[in-house]
Amino acid sequence: MKPVIIDVREPYEYASGHVDGALNIPPASLMAGATELSGVAKNAEIILYCRSGSRSNVAMMILRQMGYTNITNGINKDQVIAKLHTQPVRAE
Repeated sequence: MKPVIIDVREPYEYASGHVDGALNIPPASLMAGATELSGVAKNAEIILYCRSGSRSNVAMMILRQMGYTNITNGINKDQVIAKLHTQPVRAE
């Protein structure tokens, strides 16, 4: 099963380029309940990233409080792309 990849940057940052298939869920949306994850199993593999790893670290704590258990801080877009051997989506 493929991991759920979450870009926790703001929408304008996501629009400038992101990991192919990544959901854009900023921390404020996570704190509001992250309805985008309603169909995701609590034990699903989730990889978070932002620009420096700071916001994704905060997002990890929020998701743990929500009951998610298999979470990785991928740090940033380039590191996630390298780990998953995928391609970025470039801004148009």
